[in-house]
Amino acid sequence: MAAQREWFEKDYYSVLGVPEGATDKDISRAYKKLAKQYHPDANAGNKDAEERFKEISAAYDVLGDTAKRAEYDEVRRMVASGVGPGGYGGFGPGGAGQAFNFEGNLGDLGGLFGNLFGARRQRRAAEPRRGHDLETELHLSFEDALRGPTSTVRFRADATCATCAGSGAAPGSTPETCPECHGTGTIAVDQGPFSFSQVCPNCGGPGQVIPKPCPNCKGRGVEMRAREVKVRIPAGVADGQRIRVKGRGAAGANGGPPGDLHVVVHVRPHALFGRSGDDLTLRLPITLAEAALGADVKVPTLDGQVTVRIPPGTQPGKVLRVRGRGMDGSRAKNGDLLVTVDVRVPVNLNAEQRAALEALGAVLDEDPRAGLFAEAQQHDRRPEDGS
Repeated sequence: MAAQREWFEKDYYSVLGVPEGATDKDISRAYKKLAKQYHPDANAGNKDAEERFKEISAAYDVLGDTAKRAEYDEVRRMVASGVGPGGYGGFGPGGAGQAFNFEGNLGDLGGLFGNLFGARRQRRAAEPRRGHDLETELHLSFEDALRGPTSTVRFRADATCATCAGSGAAPGSTPETCPECHGTGTIAVDQGPFSFSQVCPNCGGPGQVIPKPCPNCKGRGVEMRAREVKVRIPAGVADGQRIRVKGRGAAGANGGPPGDLHVVVHVRPHALFGRSGDDLTLRLPITLAEAALGADVKVPTLDGQVTVRIPPGTQPGKVLRVRGRGMDGSRAKNGDLLVTVDVRVPVNLNAEQRAALEALGAVLDEDPRAGLFAEAQQHDRRPEDGS
């Protein structure tokens, strides 16, 4: 009953930093955040971080399992009402007001909760259980995100023990049926007029014992080791996108299937191009003459150059669309290249250039500010709201 004893001593909700009414999604999100922060790979040699990681994992092992969480909540409610180590409750042989000792015979609190939950929980413990989902990160260049390569992610996580193939038994041996409970995981205990099922004290519930534990995993059936997983990245993957790799997460228990691996993709920015969905963006500098007169100019793309027509009288900030020159989209066609025109005003003019611009200014009869003052005067004559 070591796990139940810990339930009295540990507030797993506080360990994960979530309220008692937190949703399964909130609990999973909190666990992933803390596990990433305190993971041994990110805190090499830090014993405090290692202990914190174990504590976080133990909390999620209970709160992340719907049935375990329900039992944990029930135990905590009973303790809050006075049933607990040193509390009252009248369930033991001493009756109401009896102080319980957690470690003892069936009349103590350990026996009480073994009767209430032990058989049911340990039957589940012997059943195959799916492994936890894992999460890792992958950094890609802008060009790789465009093409969609097959990349390899490297991380450390629980995996099926390579020595015992997950059985927990040393090579050349196998787990044996528990002689105490004959494989059921529970034993019947008579207590006066009542008969209860109790977790088998010999095997702890699985119904099997391992006479010779595996020297590598110490009987757990899983080991922490470095892993490499190849991930097929879809073309045009976006920064922050999550890719699920089925069956490559943590190893399952008791022959259960492994969890999934979630890869969070980070795309490094490009020196020239930005991105808006499947469209690429580019700022194109042009001269004052090209903007006024129009021109055909070369524009870079991710796979070569194209010629773009600048219409006469193009204004700064105008966006020109080059179709099909964006990212490989999830739809049938590619995105576009959106070219924003950036008209560069000449600086450091020589005498000839200054004279030419002064001559141009003298013959231009358009006043770009004419409407500005007329609008300001019209605004001053408008009545205020509520007058």
